[in-house]
Amino acid sequence: MSMSLEGDRASEGIAAPLADRDVPTPTLSVFDATMITVGIVIGAGIFQTPSLVAGIAGSPELMLLAWVLGGVLSLIGALTYAELATTYPSAGGDYTFLTRAYGKNVSFLFAWARSAVICTGSIALLGFILGDYLTRLFSLGEYSSAMYAALAVVLLTVINLIGLRGSSRMQNALTLIEITGVLLVAAAGMTLESSAPVAATASSDGAGAFGLAMVFVLLTFGGWNEAAFVSAEVRGGPRAIVRALVISIGIITLAYLIFVASVLHGLGFEQLKSSQAVGIDVIERALGPFGGQLLGVIVAIAALTSMNSTILVGARSNYSVAQDWSALRFMGQWQGERHAPTVGFIVQAAIALALIVFGALEKDGFSTMVEFTAPVFWFFFMLSGIALLVLRRRDPERARPFRVPLYPVLPLLFVATCAYLLYSSITYAQSKHATYVALIVMISGAVVLLGLRFRKA
Repeated sequence: MSMSLEGDRASEGIAAPLADRDVPTPTLSVFDATMITVGIVIGAGIFQTPSLVAGIAGSPELMLLAWVLGGVLSLIGALTYAELATTYPSAGGDYTFLTRAYGKNVSFLFAWARSAVICTGSIALLGFILGDYLTRLFSLGEYSSAMYAALAVVLLTVINLIGLRGSSRMQNALTLIEITGVLLVAAAGMTLESSAPVAATASSDGAGAFGLAMVFVLLTFGGWNEAAFVSAEVRGGPRAIVRALVISIGIITLAYLIFVASVLHGLGFEQLKSSQAVGIDVIERALGPFGGQLLGVIVAIAALTSMNSTILVGARSNYSVAQDWSALRFMGQWQGERHAPTVGFIVQAAIALALIVFGALEKDGFSTMVEFTAPVFWFFFMLSGIALLVLRRRDPERARPFRVPLYPVLPLLFVATCAYLLYSSITYAQSKHATYVALIVMISGAVVLLGLRFRKA
């Protein structure tokens, strides 16, 4: 029996279906969806994370194993999401899965956290990374980075408002340039003379240290789940999104392994562990000062690429939540000719711009707000994995074009991975006395939810 999403809308302040409006239609190719996903995942983090992982893992072998496992666990997660996305294709992604499994209260809290800080905060942070680089080229004054970040948000939002075809083509080009940049740094590492091998330094807490290394690796792999938000817009039938997810994970894993192996070859394990900027250390040794300038361009392009991808998929959850709540109906407009949730984009841009202003005035506070909401992200990520188990039992007659292999082993492994990362993020927030940040996000969302529930339709 299929679970209904309508319920008693009038009595709960929930909107009637927006049947008279345009809806998402298949527009993207598998290649487009792949480039969007790869563009979100591969960012500036890969140029810093290898040294952290090397220092924690304690040996080259364990370090490389961590990156291989990161790819395997990400693939397991992608297969889990592939079943959900092909069974319930929509612009809502996780929002739709959570609604189906747990109801609209839980899914609204997810949409609130995503719109208020998780997605918009990522857009703002990426804008600051881009702004920092552009400021080194030409400063606009005291708030130069923030001004560049705001300009990037506005321009990319306008491009996405113009239409999906143009924004996806730009995304394809940016992602290919980004991948080329990562491989260029890797090639620079391979041209360097290999450093002599050194004895591994075993950690005093082997299993715990390796687990911590996996946290950093999996964070660098994060973002592939965003493909679910365009699952209803990929041409080629339901299984097309499966191909996009699997190909994306394959490209990301291969690029990361090539990069990590090359910097290990070029710097040697001991220097890799102590490096504060792996990418700069490698490319400057190979190309001199010009290499450092080139890496700055690569990092800026990586930030711009991830920024555009995040803007593209992020607004789609705003559109989806508007289908269920009458007070948010204004965000439920979909421009059929442009294949764009117009108001969703505008709302997302407004929040991101507000966060940029906040970041310009209180940069430490802004970074803290974004960084310490990680427990919220991993909590809902875990719930999405559990949703597959719930919906297999609750909605057994639903057509499933793709079924995750080795069920329920693989989904349970994915859920366990999310649970571990949730625990690690909570522990980290506690160590910084910052658990209140995630609580504020959730409590404020609950207050808004109560207001929506008690508001007359």
